[in-house]
Amino acid sequence: MKYFVMLDGQEHEIEVVGNQVRVGGQTLDVALSAVPGTPLRHLLVADRSVTLAVEGARGHWQVAFHGDRRELEVVDERTRHIRSLTGLAGKSRGLAALKAPMPGLVVRISVAEGQKVDAGTGLVVLEAMKMENELRAAAPAVVKAIRVNQGQAVEKGEVLIEFGDP
Repeated sequence: MKYFVMLDGQEHEIEVVGNQVRVGGQTLDVALSAVPGTPLRHLLVADRSVTLAVEGARGHWQVAFHGDRRELEVVDERTRHIRSLTGLAGKSRGLAALKAPMPGLVVRISVAEGQKVDAGTGLVVLEAMKMENELRAAAPAVVKAIRVNQGQAVEKGEVLIEFGDP
């Protein structure tokens, strides 16, 4: 089955057949397994093992690897085709808001209201369990409103920043 993954404003086509994944013309043997009771996943790609923190649903995912958190959108061929029929294909839905992926303390806010940001731009540093996690923009946008202050404790899912179209 084919999937289309939007990451940092770029679309990547991925084809999955059994335990093989084809990306950019390269076929890789992969295995993915969940760690029960946690958001962690073990991913084995061509004899290389990594652990990822994965959260999300309905095609919108937040994936963390070695403290780098990325947001991705994943759609299958059928969903992409339906979007093309409804006129939604190719239109960026843009970022609506940055939400706290975990409870924590806002250590630093790296942007200001009205600022234009690109995909990958650092927005907020959130401390959780004595680790600092820099939250980055998943796509180009304009910072519409900052809903938190430095030093503020936040809950998982709380809106940190609201965005407008670039």
